[in-house]
Amino acid sequence: MAGSDPQPKKATPPRPAANAPRKPLQVMHISRKTDEGLINKKSSDENLSKDKSFQEEVLVEKIISPPIKDTIKKEEKLENLNDDFNSISMGDLLRSENKQEASLSYKNFDSIENKRTSEKKNITVDDYDFDEDEFLAALDENQPIGTTGEIAKGSVIAIESDGIYVDIGGKAPGFMPKNECGLGVITNLKERFPKGLEVEVLVTREQNADGMVTISCRALELRKSWDKVQNLAKEGKVIRVKINGFNRGGVTCDFEGLRGFIPRSQLEDGANHQSLVSKTINTAFLEVNPERRKLVLSEKKAAIASRFSELEIGQLIEGTILAIKPYGFFVELKGVSGLLHHSMVTNGSMRSLREVFQEGENLKAVITDLDPSRGRIGLNTALLEGPPGELLTDKEKVMEEAEERAIKARNSLNKEKVDPQKETQNEGNSQ
Repeated sequence: MAGSDPQPKKATPPRPAANAPRKPLQVMHISRKTDEGLINKKSSDENLSKDKSFQEEVLVEKIISPPIKDTIKKEEKLENLNDDFNSISMGDLLRSENKQEASLSYKNFDSIENKRTSEKKNITVDDYDFDEDEFLAALDENQPIGTTGEIAKGSVIAIESDGIYVDIGGKAPGFMPKNECGLGVITNLKERFPKGLEVEVLVTREQNADGMVTISCRALELRKSWDKVQNLAKEGKVIRVKINGFNRGGVTCDFEGLRGFIPRSQLEDGANHQSLVSKTINTAFLEVNPERRKLVLSEKKAAIASRFSELEIGQLIEGTILAIKPYGFFVELKGVSGLLHHSMVTNGSMRSLREVFQEGENLKAVITDLDPSRGRIGLNTALLEGPPGELLTDKEKVMEEAEERAIKARNSLNKEKVDPQKETQNEGNSQ
């Protein structure tokens, strides 16, 4: 076409020369073994890649799918809970929490008990080292301390404004209120009970829930005072007391921390008993009753008791016949009276007591019995006789020789006292 660019001509490959020699044909030899190996290798690689991809898919599913499922389930549960929450009261919620805690505690307790029982089953009897002495000692150690009325010893460990604490060996210390720290008024507890002071106390109240007991020094001192007063009363002792008050019926006094009372009838000057306040007088015991806290004294009986202190068994005493009774003579013995029983008058037979002595007549007799607590004095004139009935036939001679004959009578009385003691000793030795 005129005016258009001519298209480029394609290059023609050179032709081989007609006379050029040809190259020999190349033949590729293929081994069957190598071919099978290549095929197996290729298949194994494919399987390996498939396994890896499968494992990765499973791993991804495990990692990704559970949280997704859980979140879906939680969302569903939350929706259900939100729907039911409005219908649940606070009491129901609290009861459910308590039940859950109780179930958890029971489960824990059951697991602990099962563990203990399994451990106990594995232990045999030979594994225990049992000692009876140690067992008894352990019982003594664990025995509760602080029975009401029991006396205990301990040391002061603390001081408070309202009392003190004393270690008496129990689980908890004993507490002693301020008003129980002693007789009378105690103004300074720290001076009276410094720390470490050893004290003896009486338990007045047993252990409370905390293991603490209530103790008292005052109660213990009062108990000791009552014991002392009872012993003095049995012995017929005379005590001196200071009168500190009076009322219409008599006067009051204090002795060993105890409040005593003296009736007007038991005072030497009962008509003017108010004048005895602040004075000290001699008294004896009329009634001692710790259970009722009753202590009654007598000034008149004190004179008798003091007279008793001058007398003894086997002593020759002189007195005056006060009264004649069917059972004997009452004899006045300088402030006290004695009884001469009819069986103790003479060894001879007599028709009447008046055959021997008359009222107002003086006589001498031997003391054979003394009872200060009851105010009794037993007398005997038969011991002064030589032959039986001598007092009826020659009374004046018996009275004149009474001192000499009283010595023989005292020796015989002392022998009678010694012989029973020897008999008891011999009986004890024979047994």
